[in-house]
Amino acid sequence: MVRLYTTELNIGYGERSIVKNLSVNIPDKKITAIIGSNGCGKSTLLKAITRIIPHQGGAVVLDGEDIAKENTKLLAKKMAILPQTPESAAGLTVGELVSYGRFPYQKGFGRLTTRDYEVIDWALEETGTKDFKFRAVDTLSGGQRQRVWIAMALAQETDIIFLDEPTTYLDMAHQLEVLELLQKLNVEQQRTIVMVLHDINQAARFADHLIALKDGEVVKTGSGEEVICPEVLKQVYSIDAAIGRDPRTDKPMCITYDLIKA
Repeated sequence: MVRLYTTELNIGYGERSIVKNLSVNIPDKKITAIIGSNGCGKSTLLKAITRIIPHQGGAVVLDGEDIAKENTKLLAKKMAILPQTPESAAGLTVGELVSYGRFPYQKGFGRLTTRDYEVIDWALEETGTKDFKFRAVDTLSGGQRQRVWIAMALAQETDIIFLDEPTTYLDMAHQLEVLELLQKLNVEQQRTIVMVLHDINQAARFADHLIALKDGEVVKTGSGEEVICPEVLKQVYSIDAAIGRDPRTDKPMCITYDLIKA
């Protein structure tokens, strides 16, 4: 089933075109990873799909409606986004930050209701951050902070969560912790997860569906088996990759690679 898709999407900054005539489907209740080299348009695509930036042509369609025409609060009840570098939460406690996820549901003076507090506590519980509720966000480790931001997205109660490089600046253990949390949300709560990832082995391990971009255009979409292969990686990254199998998951894995020189 596909609730969210783009048709001939064009995105640019001024005269510069970043994404060109891009049409992709985002499978519902699955994990989708967008991969590609630096500057290929991954983050730009994510921002356009979530209406953070406008697009110059084509459409982003969710539940049969063009999101460009959707009411902002209504759209915020359907999709949440965790940007690559979240805004500073200096001076906020964890509970206060997570409460911002309830903004689409607030009316009048924006006071939190009993229902809001219940959802906030649930989001903290699901992300393993309840013990931090009254701690300042800026006193937490990188992995803890990332889980708190995910809790804020969960508190938004959306079916779809977008994340732009959620493992950036995290060590190996915290990267795995965050990705396993997202996988848990997908499996146990049927959340649709869409994320930009730099690590292709993480993408192959955790994503059901991959979108490989180069210069703002789709090179290949499909499963890890279809995308993480020498031919596609040669086109996307200009590398000669040796692909094996992950001994624990049996997913495709880039073991080593060489640059392909012009």
